[in-house]
Amino acid sequence: MNEWIDRFLKYVYNAHSRSEDTQAAYRKDLEQFRDYLTSQSITSFADVDRITILNFIAQFQQNHDAKPATIARKLSTYRSFYRYLNEYMGIDAQPLESIRSPKNRQKIPEFLFVNEIENFLETYDSHDLNQLRDKTMFTMLYACGLRVSELTHLVWPDIDLEGRIVHITGKGDKQRIVPFFQGFDKDLLNYKLRYWQTIAKDDHVFVNARGKAFTSRGIQYLMQKHADDIGMHMKVHPHMFRHSFATHLLDNGADIRIVQELLGHASLSTTQIYTHVSISKMKSAYQQAHPMAHVKKI
Repeated sequence: MNEWIDRFLKYVYNAHSRSEDTQAAYRKDLEQFRDYLTSQSITSFADVDRITILNFIAQFQQNHDAKPATIARKLSTYRSFYRYLNEYMGIDAQPLESIRSPKNRQKIPEFLFVNEIENFLETYDSHDLNQLRDKTMFTMLYACGLRVSELTHLVWPDIDLEGRIVHITGKGDKQRIVPFFQGFDKDLLNYKLRYWQTIAKDDHVFVNARGKAFTSRGIQYLMQKHADDIGMHMKVHPHMFRHSFATHLLDNGADIRIVQELLGHASLSTTQIYTHVSISKMKSAYQQAHPMAHVKKI
């Protein structure tokens, strides 16, 4: 069973995402499933039937108080895994064929207001080299709407300082170009000269104290630590900066298809969720446009 898991994970990495985070999530799901099968004296994925899957999901949901989104994601992993086994390993078993994923309400993305972003970034002491690095790193995250995995893989040849653009390799090796604002080119060069050149071991733009590329977990740690240090009293994560990037662009009149391109979304429907975020914009438009909003109360 371990061999089949390893083969599938290599297939997923090479053929689709090339994301180590995605690969790690798939591995966790499949190893949990393997451990359950072993506990039931089932020694091959080929011997799994619909009842086995349902019993595993029921046990997992009870033990972990799992939300519908978590269950749906796991079932998606197992469907992909069995499609691989069917197509490449000659396995006939299709235990998920008649199992439906639980419906999950679409969650509005968490984002920060402009003043919260500004407060987060402006409370770094740029005289401290580590803080200079962190400020530059998180500014890049917000300025270009990057995924954290894209930030960790960013190398200097990807950045055109003169043209103020970044070449990004996203999910599935899809390429996109994102501009950044005037003045940030000088900030990047300042960071490069003062911090990066003294410590970096390779071309990765953002490196830790050992001169190596950051992990996603390392970036998450630094972000939450700074939020705690400045008294934000909330959970923050790198994707909030990406959500904020999209929300603020749309709030300020950017065309949704341009935002789709900047985010690297394959489908416009993925981008459209950000149009539901700004209640203040919605209320303002309603107040200006609805006839009864202008009627004076007697």
